[in-house]
Amino acid sequence: MTDASRIAVIDIGKTNAKVVVLDALSGTELVSRRAPNRSIDSAPYLHFDTDALWTFVSGALRELAADPGYDVISITTHGASLVLLDANGNLAMPMIDYEAIYPETVRAAYAGLRPPFSETFSPPLPGGLNAGAQLHYQKTVFPDEFARVATILTYPQYWAFRLTGIATNEKTSLGCHTDLWDIAEDRYSSLVDRLGLRDLMAPIASAFDCLGNTTPAVTAELGLSRPVPVHCGIHDSNASLLPHVVTRKAPFSVASTGTWVISFAVGGSIAGLDAARDTLVNLDAYGRPVPSGRFMGGREYEMLTANLAPSSEEEIEVALPRVLTAGTMLLPSICEGSGPFPHNKTRWINEPSDPAERHTAISLYLALMTATCFDLLSAAGPTVVEGPFSRNRLYLKALAAITSRPVIVVDGSVPTGTAEGAALLTGMTPPPTRDLVFEPTLDLAAYRTEWLRQASA
Repeated sequence: MTDASRIAVIDIGKTNAKVVVLDALSGTELVSRRAPNRSIDSAPYLHFDTDALWTFVSGALRELAADPGYDVISITTHGASLVLLDANGNLAMPMIDYEAIYPETVRAAYAGLRPPFSETFSPPLPGGLNAGAQLHYQKTVFPDEFARVATILTYPQYWAFRLTGIATNEKTSLGCHTDLWDIAEDRYSSLVDRLGLRDLMAPIASAFDCLGNTTPAVTAELGLSRPVPVHCGIHDSNASLLPHVVTRKAPFSVASTGTWVISFAVGGSIAGLDAARDTLVNLDAYGRPVPSGRFMGGREYEMLTANLAPSSEEEIEVALPRVLTAGTMLLPSICEGSGPFPHNKTRWINEPSDPAERHTAISLYLALMTATCFDLLSAAGPTVVEGPFSRNRLYLKALAAITSRPVIVVDGSVPTGTAEGAALLTGMTPPPTRDLVFEPTLDLAAYRTEWLRQASA
């Protein structure tokens, strides 16, 4: 149990950034501040606007220090991101956006350097989703700038460094498809030495470690009455996983939904994972391997519904029989290059014009993609859905029906599971929850069989 009564969490996702304050006894979100996370598409490459993020984060922390106040800070961010510091602790190079695309010659050279899947359990991914590809690109294409690099940090730990001046790395970020971590040996992979980076990697700390207090300069900038302790931080999908790891008995599954839908098979085996279908190993907050799969479900949902009129739950419920009878299907993949069907080009079968039917088919598509990921992981036990998709009742019912396993939503779940997980790092006791359970009741067997046949054609 933490001595803190209020916990501030810096929560930076690929699309949005948040600073929230949680009550340490109940886990309730007391207040939050949000801002978009934007990238800058200019030289030297597509990169994150870390200055704008610091302006937002520091301003929010300053405002919330006055009301409601906080006693400790924890951090969670998206993965596939590294920060390069110079000897003075400033950015040696802009922080590259993992969606930046590299020249074919650079990609081909990196493909020859990557360790085998059996070492890193990291599938080959486009752009910089393998964070090692970012380092290779920056070092080979910008050698003069890279020569200024003194320290390489994983992304949550960069923000901890901004607050404390203490540089560390952490395994949940190193172990999520970076190519930089040897899963079996629990150490940096052979790629780190091939790229000559070992001496630049910051020391490794536990996600649970309290690194130290805010520096005097930061304490003053945030308007704090005294220095505040700062915890090391954690990769966001693993932050979402942590509340379930500490309160549920394996085996069980988790679908952590956001920009990415990350599927975890807790208590599962890493044997038989398929690199060609975007299955991989994540390391949980305790450093234990967890079989995982993923697809860009949140991004796909945004793309599919951007110009679509909203539909109520009742309208979708009425539309479902029409969609099933007509065999209306959306096939993968809207975002190509990752997920269980990385090379498929999306198409409709019997494309509907009715908004409710489109919403229905989209929800079925997302559930089928999630279930396919779980199938690839040989997932077992009930499935917990966390994040925005936990509010999509058809998605939840369909996922239960397709997997033939109960689907659980923690009652009152909102898209802040990452913040709760980060808060648990400080010693917060997991608050009591009440599960809302969706049993397999829909008959989607024939629909699923045909969808898989079409998707595999």
